Amino acid sequence: MARAGREPGAALLRPTVSSPRATFLELFFDLVFVFALTRVSQRLIEDVSGTRVHSDLVRTLVLFLALWLVWAITAWVTSRYEPEQTIIQAVVVGTMFGSLVMAVALPRAFEERAVPFVAAYLAIMIGRPLVIAAALRGHSRRNVPLRLAAWAAVGAVPWLAGALGPDEWRLPLWGLALVVDYLGLTLGWPVPRLGPARPSGWRIEGEHLAERYQQIFLIALGETVLVIGITYSGRQFSAETAGAFVLAFVTTALLWRIYFHRAGHLLAEALRVAREPGPLGASATLTHLLIVAAVLATGVGYEVVIVHPFTPPLPVWLLFVVGGPVLFLLARARFEYEIFGRVSRPRIVAVVVLALAAPALTLGPAMLAQVMVAVVLAGVAVADGLRSRGRPLEPSASPLGRRMSGGGNLPA
Repeated sequence: MARAGREPGAALLRPTVSSPRATFLELFFDLVFVFALTRVSQRLIEDVSGTRVHSDLVRTLVLFLALWLVWAITAWVTSRYEPEQTIIQAVVVGTMFGSLVMAVALPRAFEERAVPFVAAYLAIMIGRPLVIAAALRGHSRRNVPLRLAAWAAVGAVPWLAGALGPDEWRLPLWGLALVVDYLGLTLGWPVPRLGPARPSGWRIEGEHLAERYQQIFLIALGETVLVIGITYSGRQFSAETAGAFVLAFVTTALLWRIYFHRAGHLLAEALRVAREPGPLGASATLTHLLIVAAVLATGVGYEVVIVHPFTPPLPVWLLFVVGGPVLFLLARARFEYEIFGRVSRPRIVAVVVLALAAPALTLGPAMLAQVMVAVVLAGVAVADGLRSRGRPLEPSASPLGRRMSGGGNLPA
C-alpha cells in the first residue's frame, strides 16, 4: 500500500508546515455570518414583541442551529484540509454564497422563503462533502466526507418535506431534520460495516480551529455592538436611554473579558498539546454554540432595556436580559473544564445569584435588571483577576483527548 503522503488526493490534507492562522478567505467568509447573526437577532427582537412568543422563539432557534452547523463544519473543513488548495477555496466560496442565501431567506424562512432556505442549506451540507470526496479520490479519508453526505441526505427528507408541505408541519419536520444532522455530528456519522468516525481519530490543525472559535465569538460580540448602536441611535437622546446604552456596552466588555481570561487564551495551546485534539475540538464546538447563542440573547436584552429602560420587564424580557448572561456563564464554566479540568466557582455563584434575583427583578424597571447583570459580571471579572494576580499563566490540563483510545475504523 502506498504511503499516506503519496496517496491520491493527499495534497488536499493540511501539511505540518501549513500556517495555523485563518486565511483571508475565511475572514471574508465570516462577513456573511456577521449579516446572518444580525438576521437572527432581528428575528429574536420581533419574537419578543410578537403574540406567539414561545413558538416564534423555537422557530428562530431552529434557523440559528442550521446556520451554526454550516459555520462549524466549515471551520472543521479548513482545519483538516489545506485552505490554500483551489478546491477547498471553491468549497468555502460556495458555502459562503449558500450561507448568504440562507441569511437573506431567514426572516421569512418559515413562510414564503422556506424553499430557498432549505435548498441553500442542503446544497451546502450534501454538495460540500461530495466535492471534497471527489477531490480526495482514492485517499483513505475519502470515506469521511461521504459519511457526512450520506447523513445529510437522510436529513434532507424532513427538510424538504417541511419546506414543501403544509405550514403547520414545518416546525416539527425541521426539528426532526436537525436532530438527524446533530446526531450524525455527535455520533461521528456512523454507516453500516464501517461504524463511526470517532473524534479520537480526527486529525485537525488545533491552533487554527481555536482561532476560528475565538473569531466567531468576536463576531457575535460585534453583532451586539450593532444592536446597541442601531437601537440607541434610533431613540431620542435622554439620560435614561444614555444610561441603558452605557450599561449595554459595559456588559459587552465584561463578556469579552470573562471569555478570554486564561481559558480563552489557552484553547489553541490545549488543542496543540492534546494527543487526541478531536474530542476537545468537538466539545469546544458545542461550548461555542452555547456561548454564541448566549451573546445573541444578551444583545436582544440590550435592545429591550434601551427601548424600555423604566418599564417593569415582562418574564420573556428577563429570558434575554438575565437568561443570556446566565447561559454565557454556564457555557464559560464548561469551557473552563475543557481547558483546566475544573469548574470555576465564581461563575457558578454568579449563575445562582442571577437565578435567585430574577423573580424580584420583575418588580422593578428593566434597567435594574441590566444593572444587576453588569454588577454580577463585574464581580466575576474581579474574582478572575484576583485569583490570577501575580501568578504565571498556568498550562492546559484538559481531561479531553489525553490518551489514544483507538479511534474509529478510519483516519478522519
